[in-house]
Amino acid sequence: MGATRSHRSVLALAAAALTTAGVAACDPVGGLDSATVAITTDQTATTALEHQHVNVQWLTCNANLNGAAGATPSAGSTTKQVADVSCQGETKDGKRITVDGRVTQEVQGRCVKGDLTAKVAGRTVFRVSALGNCDAPAPTTGPSAPGPRGNPTVTVTVTVTESFRGK
Repeated sequence: MGATRSHRSVLALAAAALTTAGVAACDPVGGLDSATVAITTDQTATTALEHQHVNVQWLTCNANLNGAAGATPSAGSTTKQVADVSCQGETKDGKRITVDGRVTQEVQGRCVKGDLTAKVAGRTVFRVSALGNCDAPAPTTGPSAPGPRGNPTVTVTVTVTESFRGK
């Protein structure tokens, strides 16, 4: 049974990694990408919440560009792209977490800029114009280093839950 469980976990992890890599490969040149904004917001918001002594159990974020997923500015356009971000999560003691707002810039998985508000159980924990460290050095080694279009470092975690019945 252990080998079967391990085999399923490896397959699930591989499928998730391929899906994430495929989404990241579609980053528009010079613009925001909804998947990149969601991943970076998720990671930086989790870190910021934990810095505020919030014990995050889980957090997941979604982003829509200019109100519609996949929207990109046309060549030569001066319109600033905006991603509407909505995150939902829970603390380790069961309190609801939300992070909502708008992102106008994402910097290679290091930070997002815009207007974001985090709440835990309805209480505002922070309202910021930037999450993360935009001045941190970009990753430079390994397969997850930014590509020519500034793809972020992506970490995929898959939790597999199985039930076993006793005899």
